[in-house]
Amino acid sequence: MLVSTTIIHTCSAQTDKKFPAILTFGDSTLDTGNNDFLETLFKANYKPYGKDFPGQVPTGRFSNGKLASDILASLLKIKETVPPFLDPNLSNDELGTGVNFASAGSGYDELTTSVSGVIPVKNQTQYFEDYIKRLKGVVGEEKAKNIIEGALVIVSAGSNDLVFNYYSLAGSRRQLSITQYHDFLLQRVQDFLKAIYDLGSRKIVVAGLPPIGCLPIQITASFKSPSNRTCLTDQNSDSQAYNSKLETLLGQLEASFPGSKFVYANLFDPVMDMINNPQKYGFVETNKGCCGSGFFEAGPLCNALSGTCDDTSQYVFWDSIHPAESVYAHIAQNLKELSDKL
Repeated sequence: MLVSTTIIHTCSAQTDKKFPAILTFGDSTLDTGNNDFLETLFKANYKPYGKDFPGQVPTGRFSNGKLASDILASLLKIKETVPPFLDPNLSNDELGTGVNFASAGSGYDELTTSVSGVIPVKNQTQYFEDYIKRLKGVVGEEKAKNIIEGALVIVSAGSNDLVFNYYSLAGSRRQLSITQYHDFLLQRVQDFLKAIYDLGSRKIVVAGLPPIGCLPIQITASFKSPSNRTCLTDQNSDSQAYNSKLETLLGQLEASFPGSKFVYANLFDPVMDMINNPQKYGFVETNKGCCGSGFFEAGPLCNALSGTCDDTSQYVFWDSIHPAESVYAHIAQNLKELSDKL
């Protein structure tokens, strides 16, 4: 009973905030540690991950430090970090200000996660339902409804569908053209957004694809020589084509779903600017990660034996797939500005 009273007091105290809570869905760009509690190889709960996290603790975040969602939650004065919902030690105190449902390695296409053991985006709604039930038990039905409707929802996924599915040699969707595959994914996006809308979400930011052709692992996979590590223009064009359709879709959904606000988050241009104009942001290295050689290390291949660069802040990428915390800080600032539209 004491815990419940604390929660209600905390939530009431936050009515002056723009958002009472933050809820995140998607892949490793938002997973703050759910995969730690799954039977999967897609984990980041060991060093050198977390190298620059408070206390230098590897938490399951695929980064040297915090993710954009953590930094955004802090900027919005909601909380300092966004906890993973699957953490068995998740306290009732955390529920009222939001949690993370994302799972590293996830995608909109169920085939992307068919052998990895991670949580497909569409199945993350099941955990959202569990969260709502638990929240109602702590703060009551009416207050829970208000928290869900007022929460800032961030969705970020799709990169794994292309990198580890469509573009891979074993990609089982290659019978589709890239345009057809984009349309296939966007139907999954629509289905997912309708599902969380039906569960009460109203203020939703959906991230587009980053410049996938600039991921160090994609440059390496193209067999470019180490002296000629340039972005893959065809894959970047694919990302832009998908993003254009996603932005259009979100406008259509907002018009169709009463009371909803859908905002498109452009990740492509800001990240591209950091890569093309690194000196503007204090970066030096743009086409390889800080972990190991920087060409292919990520997940299990980025480990305590890999070694890391001396100064993470000079690198756009932490490993061969994921941005460094300094990049996430810029993205979080962009997301904060977008949240003003909600």
